[in-house]
Amino acid sequence: MEKTVTRQRLLLLAACILGLVVTAGLAWRAGVFRGEPSAATVGGPFALVDQTGRPVDETVLNGKWSVVFFGFTFCPDICPGTVQALSEATDQLGAKGEDLRIVFVSVDPGRDTPAQMRAWIEAQGLPDGSLGLTGTPDQVAAAARAYRVFYEKKGEGPDYQVNHSTAAYLMDPRGRFNRVLAYGLTPEQMADQIRAAMRGD
Repeated sequence: MEKTVTRQRLLLLAACILGLVVTAGLAWRAGVFRGEPSAATVGGPFALVDQTGRPVDETVLNGKWSVVFFGFTFCPDICPGTVQALSEATDQLGAKGEDLRIVFVSVDPGRDTPAQMRAWIEAQGLPDGSLGLTGTPDQVAAAARAYRVFYEKKGEGPDYQVNHSTAAYLMDPRGRFNRVLAYGLTPEQMADQIRAAMRGD
């Protein structure tokens, strides 16, 4: 009788352990344990063109701090609002602002040609040295995957929109991920975050 009870307890314990393993596996696949992006999961190789039509890759981020933001030039509010906030944050950094560049990557390659990117960057009045990157649909998709960016076309016809992630990514002068600049931060808050990163905080 005692052996039977012991065997039942062992089987129950094994079933519980198996259930925990399966549950943990499902939670991992859903991203429960991932939380904020880490340095190992944000950034990486890409091949795009800038607003002059010059081919560039991930090494274009080397040498300065970069804020990488994915959006599109026909965006009605989020994209212009974000890059304007970044531009103001750059001004607030004073002399340190010369060590920062804004990198705007299009998720709308069908409309965002290099010429369109150039015109939009100029219209936004972004600081000298800012980059507008675009490419083929496959190139853009690869860059978005590297930065864990979501985007999808919404609607039909020439006035379609593109839903996309709203966070910006601060990359260090070696092109490595440092931190997320969340959507909705004020220029002052962005500048504080960038200063902290430059100090090594």
